[in-house]
Amino acid sequence: MKKRTIIQKDFYRESGQWLTGLQILKKCIHPNLRYIFVLRKCQQPYHFRISVFFWKMLLKHYQVKYGYQIYPDTRIGEGFYLGHWGHVVINPRTRIGKNCNIAPGVVIGQQNRGEKKGVPDIGNDVWIGANAVIVGKIKIGDNVLIAPASYVHMDIPSNSVVSGNPASIFMQDEATEGYINHRV
Repeated sequence: MKKRTIIQKDFYRESGQWLTGLQILKKCIHPNLRYIFVLRKCQQPYHFRISVFFWKMLLKHYQVKYGYQIYPDTRIGEGFYLGHWGHVVINPRTRIGKNCNIAPGVVIGQQNRGEKKGVPDIGNDVWIGANAVIVGKIKIGDNVLIAPASYVHMDIPSNSVVSGNPASIFMQDEATEGYINHRV
């Protein structure tokens, strides 16, 4: 089996097809995919400082243009998918696992005081609905669906659905089945 790049894995999530160079660039007509492409380019190691400067300047331009506030320092696993074009804010110290879907309006942020001071650690196969807020030094397990407009400030076990403000947890074995397409 051919080794795939992280960009190919991210773009596979959108279409279910393994794309190559020019095909990926054609898909960059969509703002969410364009942003992911440039974000991943910023995360790659380069031997020339001009390359790093170019990609970071382009990312900064797209942050302002599209409203995404996701930084190259953020550790994001393969198969990252921004569902639609819209404002998303993610603290750069956050860790996100593979096959994560994030909808518009999501904020994944830092809590600055108390026992949960810090940033979230998000597992694999997590679907985060529109306008959800996730804050503090918490652990989100694998196979978790966070419903739209939920406020999450506590640890969430794997295989669960989270809903509401404050969040309520409902255990469900196939929580993200039908929500996360084309897993890598």
